[in-house]
Order: sequence, then C-alpha cells, then structure tokens
Amino acid sequence: MNRNQVLPQVELSNDPKVLSRIDFCAPQSYQGAGFLEISVLPRVAEEASSIEPGDGFHWQVKTHFAHSPGSEPQQILELAIKGRIHLVCQSCLADCGLDLAQESRFVLVTTEEEADAFPMEDDQQEPLVASQHFDLLGLIEDEILLSLPLIPKHPAGACQPHASSFGVGADVDDASEKPQNPFNILKNMKKN
Repeated sequence: MNRNQVLPQVELSNDPKVLSRIDFCAPQSYQGAGFLEISVLPRVAEEASSIEPGDGFHWQVKTHFAHSPGSEPQQILELAIKGRIHLVCQSCLADCGLDLAQESRFVLVTTEEEADAFPMEDDQQEPLVASQHFDLLGLIEDEILLSLPLIPKHPAGACQPHASSFGVGADVDDASEKPQNPFNILKNMKKN
C-alpha cells in the first residue's frame, strides 16, 4: 500500500445482519455508530434479569491504518460501547440497573499465527484476525459480556434487604416472644 494513498471510508450500518459480515480484508477504513437493543444480542439477553425500555448499548467503531517503520501499515480498530442492562444484585437479589462503558483497541492481523505471536505485554491493544466475513456484532457482544461485573451489586447503601436474609423479615410477633431456653427440657427431665 502506498503511504500517500487515500483509502475510501465506509459508513457502517446499524443492521445486525450487516454487522455480522464486515470485510476487514478490503483496503478501506470503516466508521459507524448505532444502538443495539438487548434482544439482538442473545448471549447478553441470557445474562439480563429483565429488559426494560431503553436497555441496550450504543456502539461506535472506527478503523484506521497506523504506519509502523519498516513494515506494512497496521489496521487499528477502535470500539466504544456504552449502555444499560439489568442484572440480579448479589447483595439483595433484586433487579439492578447497571450502566456500562467499555473502550477497546484492536490490531487486525491476517493469520492466527500473527495473533499468537502478538506481544502479550501490550495491554493497550489486542490482536484480531481479520476476514472477509468478520462478525463485528459478535465482537460487540463479547466486549459487553467482558465488561459485566463478576458480582453485580447496587451502589453502596442502595440495597433493600432480601426477606431470606438472616435476621431480616421476621414477624414482629416472633420478636416479642421470649426464646425458649434449651436447658428447660433437661430441668424438667431431672424433676421426673
């Protein structure tokens, strides 16, 4: 590729069918943005405790070629995701709406061998094998799943105690009763 060559820029559609077949092997750059409802992301939908109106993810993708001395320019893919999902709070077991944001940067490589040889200490960008039918929708879904918290919780102090929690949910009548002394049974046995 000539360093002075201007590449065509392709605008990506928000259609999930189009996003699952992008030709990243073509000599062009891409950009696009849109909103994906949780219903078009089946693996994310499995994680959701409920789906409320407005739940989903805004995505933004941009690719460009970065010149590196002594080698071919590398295609860089930048992906930003921001959205809302409802999960089960692990403190109170109630529905919990979480706002997520994730930004990722990838280097597109041509083979699995190049991806395996990519330096692991580079935590700023990860390798992705480019193809003529690249599943960008799958990548967006993967990044959403990776951004989910391991233990979803409400913000501190926002949880309502669950009825099955220890010491919570006991009836007022039970609290007024005096607990029975377990040694009373032995005392009565001794008398007999």
